Amino acid sequence: MERKPPGRAVDARQARPAPPAKRTGFDLDAPVQYLKGVGPRRAEAFRRLGVETVRDLIWHLPRRYEDRRQFRPIRLLTQGATETISGRVTGAYTERRRGLAITRVILVDDSGSAQLTWYNQPYLQNRYPAGTRLVAHGKVERRYGAVQLQNPECEVVTGEDLAGMGRIVPIYPLTEGLSQPVVRNVLFALQPALSGLPDRLPPALRAEYALVDLATALRDIHFPETWEARDAAQRRLVFEEFFRLQLRLALGKAADESRRGIAFGLTPAITAEVEELLPFQLTPAQQRVVAEISADMQAERPMHRLLQGDVGSGKTAVAAAAALIAIRNGYQVAMMAPTEILAEQHYLTLERLFAARGVKVDLLTGSMGEREREAARARIRAGETALAVGTHALIQEDVAFARLGLAIVDEQHRFGVMQRQTLWQKGAAGATPDLLVMTATPIPRTLALTLYGDLDLSVIDQLPPGRQPVNTQWFAAHDRDILFEFLREQMAAGRQVYYVCPLIEESDALYAEAAVQKADVLRDAFPEFQIGLLHGRMKTAERAATMAAFRTGALQALVATTVIEVGVDVPNATVIVIEDADRFGLAQLHQLRGRVGRGAEKSHCLLVTDPKHNPYTLATMDGQSLSDGQRRMKVMVETTDGFQIAEEDLQIRGPGELYGTRQHGFDALGSLRVANVLRDARELETARTAAFALLAEDPELRRPEHAGLRETLGEPLHVNPVTVG
Repeated sequence: MERKPPGRAVDARQARPAPPAKRTGFDLDAPVQYLKGVGPRRAEAFRRLGVETVRDLIWHLPRRYEDRRQFRPIRLLTQGATETISGRVTGAYTERRRGLAITRVILVDDSGSAQLTWYNQPYLQNRYPAGTRLVAHGKVERRYGAVQLQNPECEVVTGEDLAGMGRIVPIYPLTEGLSQPVVRNVLFALQPALSGLPDRLPPALRAEYALVDLATALRDIHFPETWEARDAAQRRLVFEEFFRLQLRLALGKAADESRRGIAFGLTPAITAEVEELLPFQLTPAQQRVVAEISADMQAERPMHRLLQGDVGSGKTAVAAAAALIAIRNGYQVAMMAPTEILAEQHYLTLERLFAARGVKVDLLTGSMGEREREAARARIRAGETALAVGTHALIQEDVAFARLGLAIVDEQHRFGVMQRQTLWQKGAAGATPDLLVMTATPIPRTLALTLYGDLDLSVIDQLPPGRQPVNTQWFAAHDRDILFEFLREQMAAGRQVYYVCPLIEESDALYAEAAVQKADVLRDAFPEFQIGLLHGRMKTAERAATMAAFRTGALQALVATTVIEVGVDVPNATVIVIEDADRFGLAQLHQLRGRVGRGAEKSHCLLVTDPKHNPYTLATMDGQSLSDGQRRMKVMVETTDGFQIAEEDLQIRGPGELYGTRQHGFDALGSLRVANVLRDARELETARTAAFALLAEDPELRRPEHAGLRETLGEPLHVNPVTVG
């Protein structure tokens, strides 16, 4: 089919395949300023979009498309739908109502008229004078017999727009000083340069996975003749992004496995001791994971395993079993946690388990006294300490291990990859320690493959017997009387309560309840009970004393900040109240909820939000009408499944914000501009399979056809931060 912009005669030579870029006069690395139709002023506008060179411009991808091959007649527009229409302006006016300026532009086609409506933008009345031909895109509302498009995107149609009518039209990200026709025309003129871009995917790989070549993909991602062509282009670019990412991960995994590791022995005596270590029977899921870890530890290559389990699934028990295997082989174990409270909790748990077996467990944190800290470091250096539990203090230069064989990192998403490696590199000379990283933050499989594709994955997908689902309810802040009465009943019955607030002290900038003030409120409300306070600014000894008092039941309620998010285990605590719950992410709310439900008694999580987020209106609201905060509350009330919650959190907040991906050594998710880990899950799996299979055949990418892949690993994919589709 001849590719030509509608309404203009095009020389037949323009429709033929373009010659290489060097013969078109396009220098891909030349400043965009020198392209026809750009110039200095527009070049500055492009620069604000991250577009400085011709190559950058080619990779400036559409954010959506409009099908202008046949516009929807105004009289057939559907209520509530998002539609695109075309017509001529017949008039415009602005009316003021209760301090609100409502601007309406009347657009007419052969079937009827529509009002294009904006609020508090009166300048738009003069932007579109009568006679202007417009394309408008927006949500349709039918009110009082009139068809309206609310806050539509509009584009003036002129005969100079080479690719703006009569076809599937790209809609680009813009900034002040640029219009859609300008961007489209400049890119339309660049089409001949596309064949000059090097295609780094080998022809055999493209053929195996039915991928179009790069020139075709870029042409059809900008100016597709059909939706099928656009989809094929997007699939090619998505595959390439995932493939490159997985190739990097596969190379890293291969490099790790090439190091000499420690082949731990697993004798019948050690196996029996591991089984006797824990005072309870492991669940089948825990037994499966212990088997996976012990098999890794017996291999000569270093273990690199991610242990993922929901709140309360028993990851610490599995870690203890792995630690005992290493210790009985004559090696030391280091366990690093992100907070002092979690490190202290692990220390207390593991010290109880190992003390009777003659295993020395030490704690090392930054807030310990220097004399105490130096004594612990000396025992670790001498090899007296078999298991060192601590925070970032473990990776300081003055901490040295006599014979480190296993490094365990808990809540690993809070550590950067370099911190993880620093601990790992403290191993014995000539042998690389095994690495076990753990997280109680459920990660959807697609995201795990993207962020941790260099790690083997174990999942504890079963809770210990006797654990009951936590009853979760959502309260408006004005219902605190009901809430407080329930707390009084629970404490009178001998149960204990967590009361979580986002801040330590009041702030003028934030309206959130503060733990310090809330503790005073609760002491006034419940004078018959003992109320404690816990936050991160307290001294270690004070914090430890408070936690000890809560564990022993001396305190009936503990007002705290999110320092209790992980690692705190008090089975008698059956209620957790979370103030300003809509300010937390779903993953954090789920972690906090995991502090209760650890005993035999029925447990409750009570979410409190501002009255304007009234939970009782949910029955009349569909999911699309809810704010992000309300959506999170609804999910928390409806499910306790951590993996379902993680999927919802990923949908609401996006992976970059959710997991802080820049900490992982390279910006894994930041490099994904076309691909989407939720939408393109199948393509991710395919690309991963392809990357690992290719490296199995050519581990160092030495084959001539893989030269482009060697080059591409050292450069980012030149795509601006826009998700296509």
